[in-house]
Amino acid sequence: MIQHQLAIKARFCPEILERILRVIRHRGFQICALNMDHITDNDNDNVNIELTVSSQRPVNLLFSQLLKLVDVAGVEIKHKESRLISA
Repeated sequence: MIQHQLAIKARFCPEILERILRVIRHRGFQICALNMDHITDNDNDNVNIELTVSSQRPVNLLFSQLLKLVDVAGVEIKHKESRLISA
């Protein structure tokens, strides 16, 4: 399995985490670590989500699907060199 780290910026709404997790599962990735920060400033209500996922599949498949979610403002692949972990 190969691990990838992603940073997701999104508008906060109660269902945003569920939508992101559903896309990750449907694309065949497993979550290894997850951290979410809720940020409120002025009239903006946003979340920053840091994820570590693992799969044999290319991370670009997940990246493009996450960007299609309505409340997601941006997705960044944190480390271009992903780590290989043994099963």
